[in-house]
Amino acid sequence: MDERYLNVDQVAELLGTTVRFPRRLIEERRITYVKVGRHVRIPESAVREFIAANTVEPVVLRPAGLRRAA
Repeated sequence: MDERYLNVDQVAELLGTTVRFPRRLIEERRITYVKVGRHVRIPESAVREFIAANTVEPVVLRPAGLRRAA
């Protein structure tokens, strides 16, 4: 079991946000988490999946010279 479990502070640092954001993700159940007693831990793989699921790829526009006139 090589999975790392991160606390809210570590997730916030990884995402570059305040701790309110991962707490909100947990409250809204938008990310997988584990309760260990009264402590909340988020699997590192869940953070990676969250990032991948919310990554928006850039739109590739065609060069203006290749557009057809209407």
